[in-house]
Amino acid sequence: MQSFRTELENPIVEKEIIELEKKIRLFHEGKIADEKFRSLRLARGVYGQRQPGVQMVRIKLPFGKVTFKQLLKIAAISDEYASSNLHLTTRQDIQIHYVSLDRTPELWAKLAEDDITLREACGNTVRNVTASPTSGIDPKEPFDVSPYAQATFEYFLRNPVCAEMGRKFKMSFSASDEDTAFSYIHDLGFIPKLKVVDGVEIRGFKVLLGGGLGSQPFLASVTNEFLPEDELIPYIEATLRVFDRYGERNNRNKARFKYLIQKLGLERSAQFN
Repeated sequence: MQSFRTELENPIVEKEIIELEKKIRLFHEGKIADEKFRSLRLARGVYGQRQPGVQMVRIKLPFGKVTFKQLLKIAAISDEYASSNLHLTTRQDIQIHYVSLDRTPELWAKLAEDDITLREACGNTVRNVTASPTSGIDPKEPFDVSPYAQATFEYFLRNPVCAEMGRKFKMSFSASDEDTAFSYIHDLGFIPKLKVVDGVEIRGFKVLLGGGLGSQPFLASVTNEFLPEDELIPYIEATLRVFDRYGERNNRNKARFKYLIQKLGLERSAQFN
C-alpha cells in the first residue's frame, strides 16, 4: 500500500486515501464502531454489498463526462480488483462490484491517477450532478449546460455545507425545454434560458425544486422562471443550508427535501433562498 502515497499529485486526495486506509485498519481492530465506519466509507464511495466481505465502489462522474483513457483505467481496475463487470447507473456513474474492503484505498489511488474520484458518490451529501446526454451538441439548447454542471460539482465536492446532511440531494441540468435530464424528479433541476436585458443577452435558468421518486413520488415545482447564471451557486448553497438545518434526521424515510417542502410549504422554503 506504499506506492500510491508518493505518486498522487493532489495532496488532498492523497490524504483522504491514506486516512481511509487507517480507518479500515482501526475498524478491523474494533476501534471504530460499525455505524461510524459505515458513514465514513459511504462518503468515500464505498458501499456495502449483501455478500459478506466485499464492497461496491461507485465512481463519481459529473454529468457523465468520461474520457477514453479513463474508461480504459476503469475497465482495468475492474479486471484487477473486482468482477470484471461494470454497472452503469441512472445518475451517469459507474459502479464496480465485489471489491475487497482492504483494497479500496489502493483502487481509489489508481483511479485518482486519471482524475477519477469516489468522494461523496454515496452518503448523505450532494450526489452526482447529472445533465442531458446531448449537452453541448443539442441543436435546441440555448447554451451548453456542461460547464455549469461541472462548476456545481466542483464547488460542492468536499464542501462542509453539504458534508453531513440528513439525506442525499440530487441535481440535474437539462439541455433545453424538452427537459431530457428530468428536472421534475430532482431536488433541484435547472433548464437553460436566455433573456435580453437592456439590449444585452444574458444566461440563466428556470429552477424546479422538490421533486423525487421512491414510494411517494413528487413532481418538482417551478420557483424561478429565470435565475441569472451568477446566482446559480448561491441559490444552490442556500437551498442546501435550508435542507441541512431543517431537514429530518431521525426518520430516514422522511428525510428527503420533498418532505421538508411538505412540512414548511413551498413558499416558505423558497423564501429562505
